Amino acid sequence: MTSGQLQTLRTSTPEEGYALAVKLAQKAIKITQPSEEIRKMLRPVYSTNADSLIATAQVVAIHFQTVAFANNYWND
Repeated sequence: MTSGQLQTLRTSTPEEGYALAVKLAQKAIKITQPSEEIRKMLRPVYSTNADSLIATAQVVAIHFQTVAFANNYWND
């Protein structure tokens, strides 16, 4: 991502695709809750909650599925 904007979902490797999926999830949180102060206040609550952590993993997995599809599952 350049200048905070998403240019492409294409990546060279699945590892880069996963990193992009994580970045997409992080960007969604920042857009949904733009206050860094509030995000910092909430982090201790959700970072120790198993349900919140599982939900986070699910969001990243959905983003990764989208990135993988855009990359034709890294197959030519």
